[in-house]
Amino acid sequence: MSVVKSGHPDIPEFEYRNSQRPGKGIELFPFADLACRLTTEKFGAPHRIDFHQLILVTAGNGSATVDFANHSCGPGTLLHVRPGQVQRLPTTSDGRLAQLDATVLLCTRDFPLRLPMIAELAGDPFGPTSWSLPPDELVILDRAMTDLLVEYRRVEPDVGSDTLTTDVLRHLLAALLLRIARLPHPNGSEPDTVSAETFRRFAHELERSFTTTRQANDYAARLGYSLKTLSRACLTATGHTAKQVIDARVALEAKRLLVHTDLPVNTISHRLGFSEPSNFGKFFTHHCGQTPGEFRTVEH
Repeated sequence: MSVVKSGHPDIPEFEYRNSQRPGKGIELFPFADLACRLTTEKFGAPHRIDFHQLILVTAGNGSATVDFANHSCGPGTLLHVRPGQVQRLPTTSDGRLAQLDATVLLCTRDFPLRLPMIAELAGDPFGPTSWSLPPDELVILDRAMTDLLVEYRRVEPDVGSDTLTTDVLRHLLAALLLRIARLPHPNGSEPDTVSAETFRRFAHELERSFTTTRQANDYAARLGYSLKTLSRACLTATGHTAKQVIDARVALEAKRLLVHTDLPVNTISHRLGFSEPSNFGKFFTHHCGQTPGEFRTVEH
């Protein structure tokens, strides 16, 4: 098994573990193999992963969910689920594992080469989750994924470290990720280099601090930007102001905790940095259109 429950008391988490080739921070296999690796309860249930997961679909259809957003999976779909995100694997309308001709790639946070564009793609918590590739790009990425799969199968199971093969895999993965990084953004936005770097720094600080402050001015001060510069970068990257991005991140974590844990609302409120549960209730209702209790009941 490549993914196992971590034993986290609140949120079901799958952690990376390559049992067939221990020590390798990357694994590739056909999507159909998931039927043998996971029970219906596991692949049909939402779970959080601590590794990167790429799925490239060449045939078949299904529907996946990532952080409460639905993504259709058909020929030409590329899915990227990042560490910390909550997903449901692609399934059919009746809840069965989708019949996809697709390749699944799993890798740890540290396996990819440390190149700027790769770090931006892999580390951006607000990065794209799904692309619908035109035929020519699908051919290119499918070939790159196939090269990785072929090289991965050269790794002998239960053999010690093979530095040369690991280097080849890292470079092939880098080529794949760089090709993904140059794809047009699914929403059509193409931020300039300065705005992209500003937003990247903000996104990382937000991941560290969204439970301690929801004030855009605090983030601007920590990063050394004016509030106007920070909001302009957020508008360019997402179409929303810095404050809206901050509130959206807090609301997303609230949804995760409400649906994927049994924590009381008061505890969730405290965990997310609200001084009073009533303030959390007002915040959640304003941003999500339901009270925390109503949302938990509907989504469960």
